[in-house]
Amino acid sequence: MDKTFDKVWNNCLAIIKDIVEWQHYKTWFEPIKPVALKEKILTIQVPSQFFFEYLEEHYVGLLAKTLKRELGKEARLEYRIMVDSGNSKNKPLTMDVPGNNGFKSYPNNEMDFPLFVNNPVKNPFVIPGLKKMQIDPQLNNSYTFENFIEGDCNRVARRAGKTVAEKPGSTSFNPLVIYGGVGLGKTHLAQAIGNEVKRIHGNKVVLYVSSEKFINQFIDHSRNGAINDFIHFYQLIDVLIIDDVQFFNRAEKSQDAFFSIFNHLHQSGKQLILTSDKPPKDLEGVQERLLSRFRWGLSADLQAPDYETKIEILDRKMKNDGLEMPREVVKYIAYNINSNVRELEGALISLLAQSSLNKREIDLELAKKVLRNFIKSSSKEITIDAIQKMVCDYFDVPYDKLLQKTRKREIVQARQITMYLSKAFTKNSLKTIGEHFGGRDHTTVIHSCQTVKDLMDTDTLFKESVLELQQKVQLAAM
Repeated sequence: MDKTFDKVWNNCLAIIKDIVEWQHYKTWFEPIKPVALKEKILTIQVPSQFFFEYLEEHYVGLLAKTLKRELGKEARLEYRIMVDSGNSKNKPLTMDVPGNNGFKSYPNNEMDFPLFVNNPVKNPFVIPGLKKMQIDPQLNNSYTFENFIEGDCNRVARRAGKTVAEKPGSTSFNPLVIYGGVGLGKTHLAQAIGNEVKRIHGNKVVLYVSSEKFINQFIDHSRNGAINDFIHFYQLIDVLIIDDVQFFNRAEKSQDAFFSIFNHLHQSGKQLILTSDKPPKDLEGVQERLLSRFRWGLSADLQAPDYETKIEILDRKMKNDGLEMPREVVKYIAYNINSNVRELEGALISLLAQSSLNKREIDLELAKKVLRNFIKSSSKEITIDAIQKMVCDYFDVPYDKLLQKTRKREIVQARQITMYLSKAFTKNSLKTIGEHFGGRDHTTVIHSCQTVKDLMDTDTLFKESVLELQQKVQLAAM
């Protein structure tokens, strides 16, 4: 009795499944459909030209052995490749191509289609002269964890990134969404994860791409009728980093493609890392089905660095560049630049440039002169009394209660937050801050500040309240 093409192919799959890794089997063999068997020539249908070439390059030997086991040494394989017709109302066209076994191609549907080898998929990430899967990850090698300073402003995001880099696709942080304002280090941290993955897992295929580049590539492939190729290319990535996903809001069809890519990678145990200027819940114009997937993993925010972190950033920058600067100047820069890390580094570079051009030693006078362009002229020093009033108004707590020795939770937390903000936004010593709270000593201030930091790491609502108060204090100082 003659074997049917379904039976032959299922028998082949039973063997292949035991040989190929599960993720590769799911990606490259499950989408294949057997369509014909004639004179020991099995025809299988594959989704795209890219798919055909990948099978021929990586699995032709395995396919040949399993097929010959079923049909004998004369067995041959041919492919029916789906081709985008360019019109969504029409069914996809197909082309039949022989496997790597000496047969010539022949047209189907009375159309003459060129072989894929003469019409390759456009892949902007391939390194010229190397094999297709040796993809340039598009990473900046200077973006590493070593030069990404950890502080209260970024601790959760940085440590989550480290965990992801060590075990990509194997943690609950998938996707990892890193969000925050301009210049706070989102791109640096995302690429640091990619560089660390390449260091630890050299066999992993890592790719960093901005959402704008992704959208432009999608448009190009759409015009060329090669959307399937585009999607299949991205489905090959082990660690995919998409920067600034908020820009997907103006590209509905690109969102559809990314939805397909996201699902495939996530289900295959691959890692996704996304950055945004706001948390997923606040992204406008992005499909709800995508947003729900963004929320599957961990969303970690980056805040403006505090005073201590800014000092450490400046110290690391100077050390890496072999520079020295008076301590009072470093403290002046850290205290007065409050926006983001990028502006902090820009202020340092401007100061160094002026010192070099004018052949003048860096001192506090030069720093004040140079940093006028970075520091708002209307800025004013905030006082402990002003911060106390803001906190009392925010929590509706009487001012006199803030100074009393009471253990009521709402009063204690308001007092601790006030001490924390006073330390962050004033130049007063710990002793002076304690004196403003009924004569408490500096150890009470230290304990209060640490308590606030700990609660911000564990209590989301508490953290939101502190961040909102920080913004109020910053606005009051402008």
